[in-house]
Amino acid sequence: MHATKIAVIATVLVVLTAAQTVTANSAFPWMDTQADPESRAKLLLAQMTLDEKIMMVHGSAGPYVGNVPGNARLQIPALNLNDGPQGFRDDAHPGTSTCWPSGLTVAATWNTSAADAWGTAMGKEFYGKGANIQLGPGMCLARVPVNGRNFEYASGEDPYLGYTLIQPIIKGIQSQGVMANAKHYVNNNQETNRGAVSENVDERTRFEMYYPPFEGAIEAGVGSFMCSYNKINDVYSCENNDTLATDLKARMGNGQRFFVMSDWGATHSTSIQQGLDQEMPGSNFMGDSLKQMILNGKIANTTLDNTMLNILTPMFAVGIFDSNNTNSISNNVTSDAHNMLARQISAESHVLLKNDNNVLPLTSTVKTIAVIGAQASTKVTVHGGGSGSVQPPYVITPLQGIYNRLSINSAPVASACNAENVCVLYDDGSNTTTSAKVASMADVALVFVATSSSEGSDRANLQFGGGQDDLVTVVAANQRNTVVVGTTPGAVLLPWSEDVSAILINFMPGQELGNAVADVLFGDVNPSGRLPLTFPNVENEVGFTTRQYPGLNNAAQAYYDEGLFVGYRWYTQHGVTPKYPFGHGLSYTTFEFSGLTASQASVQFTVKNTGSVSGAVVPQLYLEFPASANEPPMQLKGFTKVELSAGDQTQVTLNLKDRDFSIWDVSTHSWLKQSGTYTAHVGMSVLDIKLTATISI
Repeated sequence: MHATKIAVIATVLVVLTAAQTVTANSAFPWMDTQADPESRAKLLLAQMTLDEKIMMVHGSAGPYVGNVPGNARLQIPALNLNDGPQGFRDDAHPGTSTCWPSGLTVAATWNTSAADAWGTAMGKEFYGKGANIQLGPGMCLARVPVNGRNFEYASGEDPYLGYTLIQPIIKGIQSQGVMANAKHYVNNNQETNRGAVSENVDERTRFEMYYPPFEGAIEAGVGSFMCSYNKINDVYSCENNDTLATDLKARMGNGQRFFVMSDWGATHSTSIQQGLDQEMPGSNFMGDSLKQMILNGKIANTTLDNTMLNILTPMFAVGIFDSNNTNSISNNVTSDAHNMLARQISAESHVLLKNDNNVLPLTSTVKTIAVIGAQASTKVTVHGGGSGSVQPPYVITPLQGIYNRLSINSAPVASACNAENVCVLYDDGSNTTTSAKVASMADVALVFVATSSSEGSDRANLQFGGGQDDLVTVVAANQRNTVVVGTTPGAVLLPWSEDVSAILINFMPGQELGNAVADVLFGDVNPSGRLPLTFPNVENEVGFTTRQYPGLNNAAQAYYDEGLFVGYRWYTQHGVTPKYPFGHGLSYTTFEFSGLTASQASVQFTVKNTGSVSGAVVPQLYLEFPASANEPPMQLKGFTKVELSAGDQTQVTLNLKDRDFSIWDVSTHSWLKQSGTYTAHVGMSVLDIKLTATISI
């Protein structure tokens, strides 16, 4: 009898709960999670007043970088938007989020799995701080080597690399209930006069070179875009009908719902009809001004309704309505797991440019290690500046990372040894005479050099600066086993490259720099990073005129006269050999490629690890178009990262699509597949080709 009563009570409770759910869904039918996102958005839109709609198309005051108030009447969550593209920037609560490796650094992994893990972890931290829109990732192409924001962008200098890596990043972020924001759309390729410069670029070049990473974002289901400060062809990006309404939403979006917000202060008019959906951070144009234009009939209410669907639909799709995120911006969202992931990604992104006589990895025969340079301990750069910066909870310096690896329990000192009598000598590099003496006393010298950049200005040049190049030269003259480790926000000059034994580049490596670089130096991690952009021999090797960069009339008009010939495309077109080419990166093992077969559908080949240790390789597929297509000689169209134990081999398949054989046809405004004979080049970089085959179409 007692069990029966319990069963009856339980049944009544289930019925009551179900009734309450039905009642709630009857009052707020858009909260039905079984309905599709756009249907839910339309149900909600039907209940919104004009003022409630207007409130969602501009920013307001609040604790986050961008804020849109919630609507309790309709159960619409607040939108909490925050920087940045490589971690949660919280200057009010410094050290409460992970300082991750930058976007360009992740691009150097050439690994979609690493990109996914990075995006997922960032999304989790944003959610933990109560944000539901991450203002990232960045994906502009590195057209200008000195661009101050190249470190933020996960595309490097190649549209296919960006197209491929951006997708797992966005999916990772949005898997955590946080909307990603694809930025900066579009041609935000210089910081010099960024608020007024007109980036003058033709339609074909836009579609073939600068749009593909943003297309990848659309394919990944991104919820939002950010239009940039600059003009495109004399029209501001955030009011540019050609690039926003036509190219992004109609031609690339093809009906998919996402919204476009302005960069902060980049709205210049009430440009909702041109494709802008939300003004940030205030309401100069998309507040009362928009309301009055709708009331007096200058802008149709249906236009505003379409914008609302653009905003609401991805909010439902990502889960913002359903997650009830009540976390606080003051929360500390760091964790041991994220610290370890930051270390792993940073280590994987290290690019080994040179390794003469296998000086790396450091082995047990090395008894005395000279560590030289301020970057090693006293003045350490791990991230860039501006909205892409994150104040780290800590920084593992290279010297500390080496101490950790060797089990040296000491604060940074001039000389310290471990129990096995392996000793580390440290010199900050401020006096080259002292540095030379320290270097000569060691079995190997590790010279750490760095340069940085920031939003708001471009780099003055591609040098490390501050006498660091002279320091390397002096050390190399006194130590034949000199290894240089460079931290840089993009391409950099290496005038001493022939004088040193090994070169490692780690771009903007994040808070775990020291542990990560030690992992690579001592062989605990076999380097597998590849250059996502070309390293030149000299400044402005591509020969930009002032007309091209920074632009005529005091950087008011920048002309993309180079067209499709950006980065390695320029080098291969002109037959110029750079210092280190796009895609280059060495390993502590060796690999052999064989057995290439190629068709319109795919290329297949075998990769074998012919060395003595496990390692990862990145086979790269470059297509050479028929001459009639008027395309650059070599174009990346496929890659993958393959891990192999010593002696193992595997077959690799890289799939191809019609798009890979197509050019943008400006007469039909569409992709047009080209007929003729293509050459498929498979190799280790754009200049290190191992296999070739032809494909006839």
